[in-house]
Amino acid sequence: MDSPLDNPIWNALITKDKVKNIGSGNIAYMDAALAPFIGMPKWYKKNQEELLRNAPGDRKWFLLIAEKPQFVNGLETVLYLPLYQLTCTKLGEAPTCKKEVGLLPLDENHIDEMLALTQLTKPGPFTKRTIEFGGYVGIFENGKLVAMGGERLHVDGFTEISAICTHPDYQGLGYAAKITHHLASSVMDKGEIPFLHARTDNVKATALYKRLRFVFRSDIHFYILKQRGI
Repeated sequence: MDSPLDNPIWNALITKDKVKNIGSGNIAYMDAALAPFIGMPKWYKKNQEELLRNAPGDRKWFLLIAEKPQFVNGLETVLYLPLYQLTCTKLGEAPTCKKEVGLLPLDENHIDEMLALTQLTKPGPFTKRTIEFGGYVGIFENGKLVAMGGERLHVDGFTEISAICTHPDYQGLGYAAKITHHLASSVMDKGEIPFLHARTDNVKATALYKRLRFVFRSDIHFYILKQRGI
């Protein structure tokens, strides 16, 4: 039986994130200022053709999916990355940092700093409204945001942890582990299972998640798509 995590964008946008879905029928997507995600129940030819007919053609679409689709000629792959999807049902002990730091909640007043940090570290798509997914926390040093993370997709029974990143000048201090543990614990306190995605070539991040007792669940394919010729 397929897991809802095999097609997380579609399943989020028809369940717990459905208020963010501005698509219709077999095409689910979000405002690009929130996140450029798109989902379908199945990437059948007829559904892709419906996308090309009805959705805004000047957008790039971000897709996360376990089963590799066969795209129609009208869709062009701008970028492809293989990812690992990991879940956690038994969280490890809280890690210690090399410095004594606290986690502060992030809100709209921090958006410019969050955008600057994610543009520098490239943890994945992050735009002006991504904070609306909720749960964002950060670590500050001398008034500067140096590490952050938060929630993203919400599927029945599962919550994705995302945008975990640390400024290059502050890496190796345990900040990413502290944030990940906090977010995973918060998700589990709500009776849900945390999940996240990591690039297959990001050995350091994958090792960190495994130390916190995240386990591999599935390979996931990440695509950036656009309408061909635009």
